[in-house]
Amino acid sequence: MTGLVKHSVVIAGHRTSVSLEPEFWEALQALAQRNGRSVNIEISTIDAGRGEQNLSSAIRLAILRDYQHRLKD
Repeated sequence: MTGLVKHSVVIAGHRTSVSLEPEFWEALQALAQRNGRSVNIEISTIDAGRGEQNLSSAIRLAILRDYQHRLKD
């Protein structure tokens, strides 16, 4: 993996930044596309269910769960 890449996103009307490795950004874009959502909406969905967890970690875990789910199919 390479270094972190920071992107600005809008969540619930507020601008924030998220730092992920490029590979996770690619996986997040693919996840959003499969779900028929924009990346911002996908992140907002993840954000809504993350509780106290760090947003970047919650995104990585959402991607992992998606891959695990698809491997079972």
